[in-house]
Amino acid sequence: MTTSNHIWTKEIFTNQLLISNTPPYWRQGYCCGPHFFIKDAVKRHDASFIVERATQTRDLRLDTVTATMPLTRSLSVTSLSGLDEWDEEFDLEDAVLFEIAWEVANKVGGIYTVIQTKARLTCEEWGENYFLVGPYMESNVRTQVELIEPTNGVLRRTIDKMNASGCRVYFGRWLIEGSPYVVLIDVGFTAWSLERWKSELWENCSIGVPWFDREANDAVLFGFLTAWLLGEFAAQCDKPPHILAHFHEWLAGLGLVLCRERQLPVATIFTTHATLLGRYLCAGNVDFYNNLSQFNVDKEAGDRQIYHRYCLERAAVHCAHVFTTVSQITAIEAEHLLRRKPDIVTPNGLNVKKFSAMHEFQNLHAQSKARIQEFIRGHFYGHLDFNLDKCLFLFIAGRYEFSNKGADVFLEALARLNYLLRLNHSEVTVVAFFIMPARTNNFNVETLKGQAVRKQLWDTAHAVKEKFGKKLYESLLVGQLPDVSKMLDKEDFTMMKRAIFSTQRHSQPPVCTHNMLDDSSDPILNCIRRIGLFNSSVDRVKVIFHPEFLSSTSPLLPMDYEEFVRGCHLGIFPSYYEPWGYTPAECTVMGIPSVSTNLSGFGCFMEEHIADPSAYGIYILDRRFRSIDDSCNQLTSFLFQFCQQTRRQRIIQRNRTERLSDLLDWRYLGRYYISARHMALAKAFPDTFCYEPQESSSTQGFRYPRPASVPPSPALSRHSSPHHSEAEDEDEERYDEDLEAEKDRKNIRQPFSLLFRNKGTLVSASSNGNDSSALSPTSSVLSPTSSAPSPPSSTPSPPSSITSPQSSMSTEKN
Repeated sequence: MTTSNHIWTKEIFTNQLLISNTPPYWRQGYCCGPHFFIKDAVKRHDASFIVERATQTRDLRLDTVTATMPLTRSLSVTSLSGLDEWDEEFDLEDAVLFEIAWEVANKVGGIYTVIQTKARLTCEEWGENYFLVGPYMESNVRTQVELIEPTNGVLRRTIDKMNASGCRVYFGRWLIEGSPYVVLIDVGFTAWSLERWKSELWENCSIGVPWFDREANDAVLFGFLTAWLLGEFAAQCDKPPHILAHFHEWLAGLGLVLCRERQLPVATIFTTHATLLGRYLCAGNVDFYNNLSQFNVDKEAGDRQIYHRYCLERAAVHCAHVFTTVSQITAIEAEHLLRRKPDIVTPNGLNVKKFSAMHEFQNLHAQSKARIQEFIRGHFYGHLDFNLDKCLFLFIAGRYEFSNKGADVFLEALARLNYLLRLNHSEVTVVAFFIMPARTNNFNVETLKGQAVRKQLWDTAHAVKEKFGKKLYESLLVGQLPDVSKMLDKEDFTMMKRAIFSTQRHSQPPVCTHNMLDDSSDPILNCIRRIGLFNSSVDRVKVIFHPEFLSSTSPLLPMDYEEFVRGCHLGIFPSYYEPWGYTPAECTVMGIPSVSTNLSGFGCFMEEHIADPSAYGIYILDRRFRSIDDSCNQLTSFLFQFCQQTRRQRIIQRNRTERLSDLLDWRYLGRYYISARHMALAKAFPDTFCYEPQESSSTQGFRYPRPASVPPSPALSRHSSPHHSEAEDEDEERYDEDLEAEKDRKNIRQPFSLLFRNKGTLVSASSNGNDSSALSPTSSVLSPTSSAPSPPSSTPSPPSSITSPQSSMSTEKN
């Protein structure tokens, strides 16, 4: 094969690197080991490695005479356009997918959950041609991975070649749902190559990595090793391969940059789950979203000593064939901070397990709530002067980022809620849990004592009950009614008096369940001191700070996180910076209402999909266009309205919330990842794959309407669970849960179709695209404002842009 016609010129955003007469990597037939270098390259040797200013930065361009892997831009398929099922004729048998992330079989943060829960769906699509690539961590491998011999012949030769060249690469199955194959690379074993690879990175890309940044050093080792793996795999293939590599976050991004620099035959995707600079800026109490367009990104990154990390992240973004992010709000952020608009938004999902009957998850809620109530009885012993049946459990959970996660707003709203409940002489008591890990040295003695006292009272009551029951049984056996005065003797009364005296307490119930190492400077405790919520008997709002992740083996609150969430009534997540938000999503699939914000990916997602989110138990707090004080007032209003709901209203709201779980199932959201993969394959291998998004109608996606009864206090209903009295329903409308559930299911509209060409065959991604009734906007997409359904749009509109969410919805009065 001749290569004289292949003349490549490429511009990487960190450097101008001219490469002449260098054909695609696999045509040369040599591997990419640690000594690989680019031939005939003209390199820049700048005194600094400052990234070009925003006005000078352009997307990576590959201008070729014979374009093997072009980077032409297509219309962005933005968030929530509702991609349809893919046609089976799209042949992936000769394609291989590598998904590369630092959190493969290595739990660090939320990316672990994304990859773990998505694995089953991806395995079903790609089968034996799907491989996850991550770092080898011996402690994790022992419990999560079954090491086996590679089943793929090309991959087996690749791993053998790398191991023979001084690497240590392992192959196995990750013991999670779907049992995907994993390739684990021991980055520490090749640390001897670190300085040489950092020098190569500087010479080729003008990115310098300081010696003291261990995490960045790991990123360099991991990046070079993954690029070596992909290059070796391409070299071992008998015919030109169709390799697709999906990289997650900046820690894996260098591998993508090296793949493009070395011109490997690899289609690349880069997904950012949260921008580096965004996290650092928001942690510094900066007015982030209102000043996105004004940040000097180079200076901000340099001031925070993360400039080299920022360079790695931004290089990966601009070198990728397809750039994706997890939410609309993060897409806007990435466009300003990373200077590239995402090609597609890929929301995060969960593996939703549906119950065969609606009442099953309600029963789980009741069981878990009873266990939380037992903890409350012990924690508030001596001050249990409130009715647990009229007690609501609220919680916030996540990383201990006081402002980013909205703990400051939550606490301020609790103080105002406490005032309102006392002012209105409410019988409702609110217990707010803060589940955020912090530095502690042990459990609080007073907290442990409370649980011991509760257990002692239970044992005493049980012993007296046994004696009482035995005497009652013997009296009935002889045919006599028991003499109540003789059922309890003096010893029993003495035992009960001692138990009562043991519950006496001369101090307030503790706010924190553990001994904090930095008690005087802890943000949550200092805020509680300021607002004065000390769990006194006059307060209607109680606060419990549990600075440790929940565990079923804990002697204090023996519940795992899922069980705890099921037992609560409302999750509060008023985050300022939350690219997606798995915590409210987990609440939703378990049927627990939650509070989110319009600055979180989850909140934006739900606002676009639901006509009235609050009716479905999704309260969206405005933190983008309101001041902190106004946001606190709005959250206080949400909480006070929730406290005024009856038990029956909360049950109906939980039913509605649980029905939204279909929106968060990977069976639906996985389509966006499928779209990104097909887009990347079409860009990298245009002769084999084709991606042609069609123009869609004005009513894209689907949207849940406002329920028949709003607010979620359906008035009158037929006798359902729980059964209620007719007196309670005199002035209320009837509410049919089954009818409303069926209506919600019908509101999922069939989305627009996409066309793909594979090996000369043009196929439609939609199996029912000609079904006009399924695509009718008036029959499926409803909005709460209009009194009559609007006619279908006669002129199609392109996919919605990231900065302007879809707004044209047909309407119908509910």
